[in-house]
Amino acid sequence: MKDLTKGNEAKIIFYFALPMLIGNVFQQFYNTVDSIIVGRVVGKSALAAVGTSFPIIFLLVSLIIGVTMGSTVLIAQYYGAKNIKKVKSTIDTAYIFMFVASLVMSIIGIVFSESILKLMNTPADILPQAKSYLNIMFIGLIAMFGYNSISAVLRGLGDSKTPLYFLILSTGINIVLDLLFIYIFRLGVNGAAWATVIAQGCSFVFGVYYLNKNHRIFKLNVRKMTFDKQIFKLSLKIGLPTGIQQMLFAIGIGALQALVNGFGENTMAAFTAASRIDSFATMPIMTFGTAISTFVGQNIGANKIGRVKNGFKVTVIMSAVFSLFITLVMFLFGDMLVKLFNTNPQVIAIGLDYLRIISTFYVVLAVMFVINGVLRGVGDTMIPMIVSILSLWIIRVPVAKVLSTRWNSPNGIWWAAPVAWTVGLLLTIIYYMSGKWKNKIAINREKSQNNNEYIDDSKKGL
Repeated sequence: MKDLTKGNEAKIIFYFALPMLIGNVFQQFYNTVDSIIVGRVVGKSALAAVGTSFPIIFLLVSLIIGVTMGSTVLIAQYYGAKNIKKVKSTIDTAYIFMFVASLVMSIIGIVFSESILKLMNTPADILPQAKSYLNIMFIGLIAMFGYNSISAVLRGLGDSKTPLYFLILSTGINIVLDLLFIYIFRLGVNGAAWATVIAQGCSFVFGVYYLNKNHRIFKLNVRKMTFDKQIFKLSLKIGLPTGIQQMLFAIGIGALQALVNGFGENTMAAFTAASRIDSFATMPIMTFGTAISTFVGQNIGANKIGRVKNGFKVTVIMSAVFSLFITLVMFLFGDMLVKLFNTNPQVIAIGLDYLRIISTFYVVLAVMFVINGVLRGVGDTMIPMIVSILSLWIIRVPVAKVLSTRWNSPNGIWWAAPVAWTVGLLLTIIYYMSGKWKNKIAINREKSQNNNEYIDDSKKGL
């Protein structure tokens, strides 16, 4: 556990974010290694099947991830306020919800996978592989959710290193199993899916073991867990807007995937490869956004508003610098990166166009993520949701449809993202500068005498 309410803001945020960044990179290896091996060994049709499955998985898990975000914010704020009793109740409630939700999502996913793939305009020759891959991934949702729950708990407590160790080990397992199932046993996309599910299961098991051995107060004990309705409602209040935002984003990605599918197999394969690279490239941006949320949460809980403002400034600078560096890498080495997935010249050319167009505006995305991270750390998640919906559904999807049709080129789909990001950033800056977020602190911070109860003082120091 790490106290983020003391010390130099830039150093604390950077060193807190660094393990999460490395961890996120390793987590991306799950799908990326699958895609590289599938694309190289099985072919571009299999690569397209894996790629078209991603928005569906993302859709089903997004709502649950949103509630996890709510739990992380509460854990950070309660821990910053030294209310250990509330921290424990929040952790128990999150575990119970995630277990039930994962079972429900698995059933829904398996039942409706084929129908959703058809809705996304998935070509008939790719549909069987995509459906098979999806159904196996749905079977493993409980392991995915379990690991993410434990990681959210540890991040809320200020520990960003331990989840990294789990991921490094499980990523190694995933790579070995990919090679075994695809190269040796020739299981195709099914082998890739099973490798991912088993590796995520290992992460979950490692996480449970670590918590039970090293954090006895917060350990996972099924018999002693309690569900706190009030904390759950507060988690929903904070996390549900993020979950809805992520779900609508996933649906939007599905709509974009449908547009991509309309351009044929080469564009589908290129989009799969380039979007995997894009996921890696935006990891620093997303990680700084997550890190500032925990930093803000703990400092809000400790009523240290000045540190929140300083933390915001230094995080914007660090995130922007990383973004500009990554943009340079995309321009210089984008074609080589796409070639890792598939050597077809058309696939490489289409993928390179995607990377160069998207990466030019990474700095815009970076600033928007940092501001949203501050808002979420406070507990104000409604505005990021509204801005996300507006920029995606009012801007990105319609622009992608219009431009790709008018140009008769997938480049119209790629250009829609920077346009949407720019509009989203402008709206987010306007709200942040209004200062209204200062009235949205999630918990009551001031500790009463000799107990763990808190009284309302949410506006103090603002």
